[in-house]
Amino acid sequence: MVGKKAKLEVPDLVNEEYYQINTEILDSFPKYHPPLNLFFFKEDVSRIAPWFTMGGRLRPDQVEELAQMVKDGLIFVSRVDHAVYVKHISYQLDLVLLDKHLMEGEIADIFMEALTMRVKDFFDQPVKVVFDKLQADVLVLTEYLFSDLFRIKSLLRRMNIEHTLANHAVNTTLVGLALYAQARAEDFQRGQVKRKYYDLIAMGLMLHDLGMSKVPTFILDKNKPLTPDENQKIIQHPKLGFAALAKLDLKYPEVEECVLDHHERMNGTGYPQKKQGKELGLSGKICAVADSFCAMISIRTYASAVSKIQAATSLADDKRYDARLTKLLQALIVTYFKDETDKAPAKS
Repeated sequence: MVGKKAKLEVPDLVNEEYYQINTEILDSFPKYHPPLNLFFFKEDVSRIAPWFTMGGRLRPDQVEELAQMVKDGLIFVSRVDHAVYVKHISYQLDLVLLDKHLMEGEIADIFMEALTMRVKDFFDQPVKVVFDKLQADVLVLTEYLFSDLFRIKSLLRRMNIEHTLANHAVNTTLVGLALYAQARAEDFQRGQVKRKYYDLIAMGLMLHDLGMSKVPTFILDKNKPLTPDENQKIIQHPKLGFAALAKLDLKYPEVEECVLDHHERMNGTGYPQKKQGKELGLSGKICAVADSFCAMISIRTYASAVSKIQAATSLADDKRYDARLTKLLQALIVTYFKDETDKAPAKS
C-alpha cells in the first residue's frame, strides 16, 4: 500500500474490489480530466465512496487535493472499470511495472492490449519511429517476465483467438518465450541466461512475420486457394522481413533466425532456403514451432482452429520440427491448460 494511512486502515475486502492509484499513474492522467471514476477511502467508517465521475472536470484546488490523497494512499479505482484502466495504461506500458496493486491477470490484460496495439501500428507503418515504440513495450514485457518466468501463464491464457498479423505476432511471442524458458530451463536456474538474449529472442518472435506487412492484404485475407503468383509472394515473406531488419538496425542472429527461418523444417522441406538439421539455430527452431502452433489454434479465413492440446500433439508427431522442442511444448500446454476442456475456439 502507498502511505501509512492506507497501509494501516484499508480492509482486505476493499482490495478485492478496488485497487489504489499511485503517484506515477496519476501523473499519466490528463491533469483536469481523469479518464475513469475515482473513489476515496473514508477512514472514519472504513468504506470506499465516490470522489470523481469520469467525464467531469477537476478544479485547480481539486487537482492539488487529489495529488495529496493519492500520496496518502486514499484514492482507488474500481475493478469494474478495469477495461478503461487497461486502455489507458496500454499507451504507457512502462507504468504497469510501477503499479503494485494490480493482480497478475489484470497485468496480463494490459500487456495483451498494449502489445497487440503496438505491433498492429508497426505492421501498418513499418518504419523506425513506430518500431521504437514497439521495441520499448517489448522490453517492458521481458523485464516483467525475466524476473519471474511463471508469469507467462496468465498471458498465455489470454492469447488472441482471431488470426490477424498483430494477434499472431503477440501469440507467437508468448508461446516462443515460454518454450525458450523450457528449452533452457537449467541455464535459467543457474543464472546463465543473459537478459540481452531474452530481449532479442522476444523481438525476433514478435517480428517473425515482418515480411507479411509487404504482402497485399487481399492475399492475406483470401479464403480460396492461392494462385501460383500469390503463393510465391507468401513464400518470399521471410526474405522480405530479413531485408527490412537492416533498416531497423536489428542485425542480431536471434532476431534474424526468427524472421528468416520460421518456415524452414528439420528435413529440408521448408522455405525459403531449404535449410535443415544443424543449419538451423535454436531461435529459428523455436519460432517455427511457436508460429505453427499459434496458427493452428487461431480462427483463420481459410482454416478452422484446433484445440491447444490437439495442436501441440500434432506438432509432436510431425518430424519436420525439432522433436525436443515439440515435446517440451506438448508438456507445457498440458501443464498450463490441463483444467481447460479440449475444445477449439468457436468461430464467431
